[in-house]
Amino acid sequence: MPEQIRVRGSFSVPETELSWRFSRASGPGGQHVNTSATAVELSFDVAGSPSIPEPLRRRALERLAGRLVRGVLTIRAEEHRSQWRNREAAKTRLAAILAEATAPPPKKRIPKKVPRAINERRLENKRRRSQIKRERSARWY
Repeated sequence: MPEQIRVRGSFSVPETELSWRFSRASGPGGQHVNTSATAVELSFDVAGSPSIPEPLRRRALERLAGRLVRGVLTIRAEEHRSQWRNREAAKTRLAAILAEATAPPPKKRIPKKVPRAINERRLENKRRRSQIKRERSARWY
């Protein structure tokens, strides 16, 4: 069975739905950097994936609209010197992005009435500060 990338709860992405491209990475690596393809580009078709349940797919497409090109999410990882570590970093990043994009919307905040005692305390403090300032200005005349 192919490896699964766990996103949230019962939702996971099989590795067979991912497509990989490799290229030379910029940055550290010495002579090794010019000969090996360590940079990783991971593509995942969010719009056409059968593993994403329909309500989560709609939510993900809506939230990731700015990052998708024709329904495909692309992640580039080149921070490590080895291709394997960059692949792992790209998978981790994909799981985090999909988890955030498919998260349920936050609960609406229900505004509560300010208790009368708190409001009276605030007004009393304002009166006290006002009185102090009035007394300061009265002294100088």
